[in-house]
Amino acid sequence: MSRYRLLAPFVLLAPALASCGDAAAPLASTARSHSAMPAPVPLANADIGTRFWPYTGSEFSGTGQDPINLIFTGVSDPRRIRALLLSLGGDRTALGMPDAYPFNCTWSDAIGDLQTGYSEAGGWTGSAVQLQCGDYGPVRFHLRLFAAGGATIANAHFELLIPGTADHQVLSWELAERLVTGDLVRSGRLDAATPPSATAAINPAPFREIPAIIYDGLPLELRGAIGGPLADVTAAVPIGTDGKATVLHVASAPAITPGLATQDFTLAYHQAIPKPFCAAPGELVFVDGPVHLAKRVVVDAGGALASSFDAAGELTVLPLGAGGEPAGEPYRAVVAEHQETAASDGRSLVRGLVQRTLFLSGDTPSRLIVRLAVGPEGQADYRPDVRCAD
Repeated sequence: MSRYRLLAPFVLLAPALASCGDAAAPLASTARSHSAMPAPVPLANADIGTRFWPYTGSEFSGTGQDPINLIFTGVSDPRRIRALLLSLGGDRTALGMPDAYPFNCTWSDAIGDLQTGYSEAGGWTGSAVQLQCGDYGPVRFHLRLFAAGGATIANAHFELLIPGTADHQVLSWELAERLVTGDLVRSGRLDAATPPSATAAINPAPFREIPAIIYDGLPLELRGAIGGPLADVTAAVPIGTDGKATVLHVASAPAITPGLATQDFTLAYHQAIPKPFCAAPGELVFVDGPVHLAKRVVVDAGGALASSFDAAGELTVLPLGAGGEPAGEPYRAVVAEHQETAASDGRSLVRGLVQRTLFLSGDTPSRLIVRLAVGPEGQADYRPDVRCAD
């Protein structure tokens, strides 16, 4: 049996951004001010001074990506929450967690996709501050923070780096929510008169699912930690959640200190995946090659935070048949991504550009370009563009 047949079931890349079976069907784009951009629905009310969308998004359509499961009030600027979490060590034995990775992880800035959030007080905003507990792989806790007027709403999740890719699969919402809550409690910086509380149910439970092929590769200890079945499965496993968010009233946080944090590493793609765009239904490809990732986060003397992220790679793509066998000549793909974020007092900005180019036979490549921007002057811009060689 070929290696391609063995790996073909691992069709785990994030859902294709476009399918060009009909190249005349463009993706919807938006380029409007916050005030002209419709508010997503539904909006939730948790007595934090503003109603908010209980999800994160990848654009402005109102399609939920991840559930909001944490809300910070009081001293809640995302930069202050960052400073608080970065100040903590990794000993969580007092919380009943083992002194072993990933439960003894420490917090740092995270590489991750840009996402959008919404509140009536702040309008559309972006994930200018992202944090991770642990490393990019093999597993980590990932936290995205969104300013929402005088509060901050957030999503935390525990996730796995999918083998042979640079992409993650969420394993648990609840485990990450508990870890962040525990860290705020052990920091000693919560308002003693306002203990952590839970909202009413604000999003569905369960929410999304883990493909069986990923779940069956998890060690038993991780299956138990996320509350999943210990035996192997034949169907996708729902990602459990109670649909509620934990509200944490922060009384104080460390000062925002100037500094520089960097990450720079290379991951190797070596996996069968769905063709990410310009694909026929069910079309698989085997992708091989390195992708270089680098992030830089700077906090200046005034406490303003700015980050930049770049990813770049040149990959070999081999078409696969339905059974995972080679089904054509290999071709070249070039991938690139650039992100910029900024956060200061009452202002935030996220901007991202994703580019994917497939050099199939012929003179005209297939291209995917996606632009996202959410800015402090009311900018709300999402522009996907697909051009298929066919």
